[in-house]
Amino acid sequence: MYFVDTIELTGLGNRGYLAGGGRTAVAVDPPRDIDRVIAAADRRGVRISHVVETHVHNDYVTGGPDLARVTGAAYLVPAEARVAVRHIPVHDGDRTVVDAGLTLRALATPGHTPHHTAYVLEEAGAAVAVFTGGSLLVGTVGRPDLVEPRLTERLARAQHASAHRLAAELPDDTAVLPTHGFGSFCASSAASGAATTIGEEKAGNAALTRDVDAFVADLLAGLDDIPAYYAHMGPANTAGPAPVDLTPPAPADADEIAARLAAGEWVVDLRNRIAFAAGHVAGSFNFEAEGQLATYLAWLIPWGRPVTLLAESPEQLAAAQRELVRVGIDRPAAAATGDPSAWLRAGEAPASFPRARFADLAGRRADGDVVVLDVRRAAERAGGFVEGSVHIPVHTLHRRLDEVPDGQVWVHCAGGMRAAIAASLLDAAGRDVVAVDDAFAEAGPAGLPVRTA
Repeated sequence: MYFVDTIELTGLGNRGYLAGGGRTAVAVDPPRDIDRVIAAADRRGVRISHVVETHVHNDYVTGGPDLARVTGAAYLVPAEARVAVRHIPVHDGDRTVVDAGLTLRALATPGHTPHHTAYVLEEAGAAVAVFTGGSLLVGTVGRPDLVEPRLTERLARAQHASAHRLAAELPDDTAVLPTHGFGSFCASSAASGAATTIGEEKAGNAALTRDVDAFVADLLAGLDDIPAYYAHMGPANTAGPAPVDLTPPAPADADEIAARLAAGEWVVDLRNRIAFAAGHVAGSFNFEAEGQLATYLAWLIPWGRPVTLLAESPEQLAAAQRELVRVGIDRPAAAATGDPSAWLRAGEAPASFPRARFADLAGRRADGDVVVLDVRRAAERAGGFVEGSVHIPVHTLHRRLDEVPDGQVWVHCAGGMRAAIAASLLDAAGRDVVAVDDAFAEAGPAGLPVRTA
């Protein structure tokens, strides 16, 4: 009897998998913090005999080479990926024995990348699941624009063909187990659920219900912004990532925090946005540990800039470190935990800014002019925006602060998390800011004029 365990990467919106039988198992698209995969194998009482990649990942640093090294497993990578680390090249149709009666069959599925490969898990010769990586996702497909702009349309057409190959060659009850699509920006659109099968995708996935020209036109029109850090993930995975170091960073006292801020380094406060707004070290930035920390910090921070983390507890700090190594932010320069008052030098007062809701903004606008700053992505704003608002997506704001008009800035996003990031950036720049901590759906009912593009 086979098993499949999911290794969830909630912050990045990805999944890795461990699949096997009674004695041995294969790890598929493992995260960089490989201890989670090893622990899953230990719970099952199995040895990891193989580690496989569906493609060279653009949105996270793989743990594949390190996991193969530590466990002695064979490392399987699509043949055309041309990675520099030692591996076994995989070709279309190759079969790998995972355990007694359990086989992994490679299925070339280009589209997300030119070399993308899915793996069909077969028990006694029958397909039971398929690890689709960035090809067929839950209700959508992986985006085709992460490799090279000139290849985007060609890869979009390849995605359509790959989806049809999977649908044609696999039974309807085959479980579809993708790596992307649970919030990852590697998905071409938002996924519609947590689990699916080939049959369900044949009934509802546009790649399988629309002709290729209509599918490609809609796919290309709907592509969202690409996180800036993606540019560093592919090269890191091609070269072979180093093992991670999750030991605690060097402790920082108030004087060192101040010195690092003065040197232009990033000091990131991981507390929730309510606590941060109420009081924080002036100049620090707020990236909530419980939000999409890795995605947005890696997207905004100038690559390679030292970062100091401020956390409520050692546990919060350790979790943040684990999130950040997955996107190549390997070692914080320093860290502090505990009472925020200890992060301030003697006689130094905490900085703060108010929080509000859209109803408060409606009332304030009636009293006088304010700057309304929308930090959502362009695709979100196209669905509706507050009339007269300034639009600067949060991932570009740190480079465009001089474009924010004079006056008190009321900043909003879709729910509050990104508004808090933006408010902290503006506050650090000395602006008078109010963070709108509210769902955008409340803007119209609050009395604000909402328009569509």
